[in-house]
Amino acid sequence: MSFADKKIHQVRINGVVRDLPIINLGPISIAYFNLMGDVEVTEAAAEALVKKLPNEVQLIVTPEAKSIALAQAMGRLSGLDFVVARKNLKPTMGEALSATVNSITTGKPQTLYIDERSKKKLEGKRIVLLDDVVSTGSTIEGLRILMEGAGAMVVAVMVVFTEGDREKWLDVISLGHLPIFEN
Repeated sequence: MSFADKKIHQVRINGVVRDLPIINLGPISIAYFNLMGDVEVTEAAAEALVKKLPNEVQLIVTPEAKSIALAQAMGRLSGLDFVVARKNLKPTMGEALSATVNSITTGKPQTLYIDERSKKKLEGKRIVLLDDVVSTGSTIEGLRILMEGAGAMVVAVMVVFTEGDREKWLDVISLGHLPIFEN
């Protein structure tokens, strides 16, 4: 079955509307939100999230992949630099920090890395953790572990959408909420 044949969940991000396909992940289904390649949504989300940035933030930290373009757009709008937690260890990363997480969309453990240069950039800084969606919280927890190891202080967590149990994410700054559907 193609995405065109699937049920959808409609979302609005800072005035931009998207129809998200409902994707079956076994016991649950999710409204699949993907920023990659969607400049209009990325820019709209960045504009809305920058307005919610705490004043004391000095740096943005995001995991590698879908939220990098969002961090770039927020950096351009706010003047803040950003650091990417990578998903693969490269020989050029020096003495990297690592943390292992379990993402709902990958369904298996992944390790996040902060390279030696970024570790120095993070030390003593007040940072915001940024991602596209928080569902289980494992990626955010992995980022928190990395920030502790780098000597950075997390002052906020920001996402485009929270997902699942709303009560679990009351302290997360978001633009909306996605339900999880029982199969």
